[in-house]
Amino acid sequence: MNQSIGNPVNRVEDARLLTGQGKYIDDIGTPANTAHAAILRSTYPHAEIVSIDTAEAEQEPGVKAVITGEQIKQYMKPFSVGVSAPVKYYPIAIDKVRYVGEPVAVVLAKNRYIAEDALGKIKVKYEAQKPIVDIEQSLEPDAPLLHENVGSNIANHRTFDYGEVDEAFEEADHIIKHKYNFPKYSATPVETYGILANYENSEDRYTINANFHGPFIIQAVMAQALGIPGNKLRIIVPKDIGGSYGIKAGAFPYMVLLAIASRIASCPVKWIEDRQEHLSASSSGTDRVTYIEAAVKNSGKVTGVRMKMIDNVGAYIRAPEPACLYRTHANSTGAYDIPNLHIEAIATMTNKLPTGLIRGYGGQELYFPLERLMQRVAKELDKDPADVIRENLIKKHQFPYKTASGGMYDSGDYERGFELALETGKYTEFRKKQQEARKKGKIFGVGLANIVEPSGSNMGYITVALTPEERASSLPKSGCAEAATVSMDPTGSVNVRISTTPSGQGHETVAAQIISDVLGISMEKVNVVAELDTSTSAWSIASGSYSSRFASLGSSAVFYAAHKVRSKVFKIAAHQLQVEEKELDLKGGSIFVKNDPDKKYSLKRAVGTAHWNPLALPEGMEPGIYETYYYTAKNTEPPDDQDLINSSVTYGFVSDLVTVEIDPDTADVEIIDYVTIHDAGKLLNPKIVDGQIYGGLAHGLGGALYEELAYDEKGQFLTGSFMDYLCPTAPEMPKVTIKHIETPSPITPLGAKGLGEGNTMSAPVAVANAVSDALSPYNIEIDTLPLSPNYIWGLLSESEIYQNQKEVNA
Repeated sequence: MNQSIGNPVNRVEDARLLTGQGKYIDDIGTPANTAHAAILRSTYPHAEIVSIDTAEAEQEPGVKAVITGEQIKQYMKPFSVGVSAPVKYYPIAIDKVRYVGEPVAVVLAKNRYIAEDALGKIKVKYEAQKPIVDIEQSLEPDAPLLHENVGSNIANHRTFDYGEVDEAFEEADHIIKHKYNFPKYSATPVETYGILANYENSEDRYTINANFHGPFIIQAVMAQALGIPGNKLRIIVPKDIGGSYGIKAGAFPYMVLLAIASRIASCPVKWIEDRQEHLSASSSGTDRVTYIEAAVKNSGKVTGVRMKMIDNVGAYIRAPEPACLYRTHANSTGAYDIPNLHIEAIATMTNKLPTGLIRGYGGQELYFPLERLMQRVAKELDKDPADVIRENLIKKHQFPYKTASGGMYDSGDYERGFELALETGKYTEFRKKQQEARKKGKIFGVGLANIVEPSGSNMGYITVALTPEERASSLPKSGCAEAATVSMDPTGSVNVRISTTPSGQGHETVAAQIISDVLGISMEKVNVVAELDTSTSAWSIASGSYSSRFASLGSSAVFYAAHKVRSKVFKIAAHQLQVEEKELDLKGGSIFVKNDPDKKYSLKRAVGTAHWNPLALPEGMEPGIYETYYYTAKNTEPPDDQDLINSSVTYGFVSDLVTVEIDPDTADVEIIDYVTIHDAGKLLNPKIVDGQIYGGLAHGLGGALYEELAYDEKGQFLTGSFMDYLCPTAPEMPKVTIKHIETPSPITPLGAKGLGEGNTMSAPVAVANAVSDALSPYNIEIDTLPLSPNYIWGLLSESEIYQNQKEVNA
């Protein structure tokens, strides 16, 4: 084989992207007679809809239709949800609005300008109800109800016990606990939602072009809601998606809304979301309250953990929620050897934007309290945080390591990665400098975070939201299937069709590298087709771009499909050369006999035979070269009756060290240095890997320092533009040092694990640990994010120690 995999090959996608030849959703040709949509949205967080008067809007010149929830309801059923609570969710308000930004009516016009103008002509009469936005208050018996038929605001509630939790706490030398709050924030891709929907009356079929990235189980959810067979809902995803970070999974309600609008108006419908709509009404990560406590020995060893996690899923629980609660279920104890675990998981609904997939999905919410707790253990035991971490890290000899909740960590050397972070970040030296700096009134801190990065979701994990008894009444769910098709044309060039809907991660490049290695041809001869068409592509319910699944699953499907092609051309060559297949090898475009290299048969000739001379093929062989492979890992079984679940295929490791200085005059946090060590198994393309790490880190730093989808206590949305919703840009990125170790996964054929979400999970808590460390002389504890100057200034203002020190220094 060639050796393209593992090398920093330039991305093949970049030529078209850098020259303006990318094919995004708004680049798709608009059919004749297409109506452009604008959406009227609620300005109330919680209100009954008394009436909607659309008459004046309908009379506007150029308006084709004005559509309300009552009309949409005639063509669909509520979306199915993965919980037993009977929450009815439609893509538009029917009789009640439950968050600011919820769709109330859709105007279709000959252009967007007319449609937007007509929105102002619609008269909606509301009867306001009391809103609820606070997570814990939503659980109170007297809290305002969002869904009266449910009877409470709780959408899902489960409790899990693994190991001997009570015994661990009874035998503990210390019980250390705290409450942590994680904020609601989002992703801000360059390209917002975009949809072109068309209902074809002659075939009773919906065709939707959208920058939806999966998971494609949602296709079934949409078809079920529309009351049609799956083959009557065709979804086409363009080869280029301008970023997603999970958020574009949330496009599916709008896909259904506009598909029905197309049916009502009898014309294609196009809608491109604007930025304000995206921030207020697309999707977001969950905000979470976590109560966490640890049973700790005098040595710093944690023997048991109890967690109560309360997720705010927003106004409606919608697919794939409550997955944020359970996506990290198998790795709930992170990188630590903690044998006893209790989890209480609650998903509650409030008058906020509904939540969904986001980069790091559930990881940032999990690791914020877990890693903050580790630092708190060190503080209460008067130990160095590094020593507490060493005491608890899973050791190399323990791999493969089974977690208390059923996860199977496939490989790793966490101690090596952690020590490399300490060495690279000069941890011991910084501690000495910190002591000197504090004497001069400077506020320095260092933060550590060690996290496990799961990749390749086991589709069975979401069913942990149900009890074993509830699961037993339906078809078991498991696996992580991904598909790829490799074909060779009569000239010997290759087409590869993937179903992982990339949004900038470089899937095309890595797929071409794999084909080059397996088939012994140059990458220039490989064309990768990234568009997904549910009517023509090979795909599964798990297909899509999420859960860092390409490296572990998508690449594996490409690898095995390429080997099916390789096997076929070897059979053809063996038949022509009159030798056994095992005697053959492939190099430089030729198939040759290992012991007699002069005896060879060109790859192009073998392929040509399959196309041009099928009667010369071995007996029983089909003509042509066209092979599809569906890959699923064998370690992704359904949850058992004890709720044990290996919720991901592979598990990487990230160790971060961050140093900060806080300006005493402005309370601004400056990151001095950021060191991040990654173990993602075999690196398929180091150049792409480092690009993904930078992106994940930027997203994580946004959550740590800047980003929050903020609401006031009355449910009004406060951060509807980039003037209020702050995102890090290039100047805000600190100095970053990236290093790698490689412990190949025994699960995947290439030894690869997913990567790209790790720092989104680790950065918020790494920075929080550093800031908390910096402020520790003033007895200040960080238990929420983001760490804005206003927030830190408030903490310093309330610290008697800090104020007294200021007076002394003055």
